Order: sequence, then C-alpha cells, then structure tokens
Amino acid sequence: MTLTKADLVQKVYQNHNLTKAQATEAVEVFLRIAKDCLENGEDLLLSGFGKFNVKNKNARRGRNPQTGKELILSARRVVTFKPSGILRDRINGQQI
Repeated sequence: MTLTKADLVQKVYQNHNLTKAQATEAVEVFLRIAKDCLENGEDLLLSGFGKFNVKNKNARRGRNPQTGKELILSARRVVTFKPSGILRDRINGQQI
C-alpha cells in the first residue's frame, strides 16, 4: 500500500479534532520543515521512527546498462533513511 500526501491529510483529519484545511496545513508545514532541514544538509531525527540524513557521493565511473558505454556519474547528495530500533522491531513482528 502506498501512502500519499492526500491519504496522510485524511488520516490526520480523521484522528484529530481538526478541520480538513487545518489537517492539510499541518501536513504541509511538517513536510516543509523536513525538506528545509534536508536541503540544508541537516539530519532529521524522528524518535521512534528513524533518522533521515544527507550523504555526499563522489563522482564515479559508471556504465549505461543498455549500451554498455562508460560514463562519469557526477557528484551528488542523496537522502538516506535508517529506521529506529523500535520501528525495526515492529516491522519484524516483535512488539515492545
């Protein structure tokens, strides 16, 4: 199952005493804060959920799998996620 932003807004709306507009704004504000944090290269730690962080990748040699032609992949930044121990245990069916 994929959880879209609209699904997330609907769940916030249903589970809290908020209007649909307030739920939408709450989700938008959280996502804006998260994006700003990651764009600035800061880690985003959500206790009990996990940690998002930005890693720098150096330029490297690569290959186009369709043609086999070698090319250089430019340096870039990527976002990684490491789940918390609590989330990892719940995913694996171990209730805490």
